[in-house]
Amino acid sequence: MELTIIQKIVIFALPVIFAITVHEAAHGYAAKYFGDMTAFNAGRISLNPLKHIDPFGTILLPALTIMLGGILFGWAKPVPVDFRRLRNPKKDMLWVAAAGPASNFVMAIFWALVMKFSVSAPEAFVLPLALMAKAGVSINIVLMVLNLLPLPPLDGGRIAVSLLPLNLARPFAQIERYGFIILIVLLFTGVLGRVLDPLIGLVYSLISSIF
Repeated sequence: MELTIIQKIVIFALPVIFAITVHEAAHGYAAKYFGDMTAFNAGRISLNPLKHIDPFGTILLPALTIMLGGILFGWAKPVPVDFRRLRNPKKDMLWVAAAGPASNFVMAIFWALVMKFSVSAPEAFVLPLALMAKAGVSINIVLMVLNLLPLPPLDGGRIAVSLLPLNLARPFAQIERYGFIILIVLLFTGVLGRVLDPLIGLVYSLISSIF
């Protein structure tokens, strides 16, 4: 079934907004748990999408990538985390960073459940709900895998900094100032897609095996 642009936006809007919103809120919750109250004091530990939406990164760019058929790409306003305030900064950084991708995995499972039980919905809602659930699974898997790439400032980069010995962690962390530029170059040269596709397929297979 070929969807129109408007239909695609309607189907993808809710999964995209909540995938990015819950991802950022998860970082804030984890940071608070490990001792950093920065996000809490800024009012950013919230599931209210309006607190996390970046007009370009959360709405316009994902819409463009969905319409053009490329890899979903986007971001929300980053939740502020002061890693120095964590009880064990280097160790706890791993858990704060991992909380975002972990939330996306949980949401992918949730949308897979919605897809499985969509056949029980009233007839008029079966197809829209199934399509939205399929989009939700796809979006969350892509965001999880993308954010686990070991490139600062992505979550995978922060996890790597946490795991590396200090003499390697410090210079590796300096890549962060160029990380976004590197990511954009990888995206538009097609390298990012070639790296992500097999990993995305692996996670799809894992979730399919669960259901």
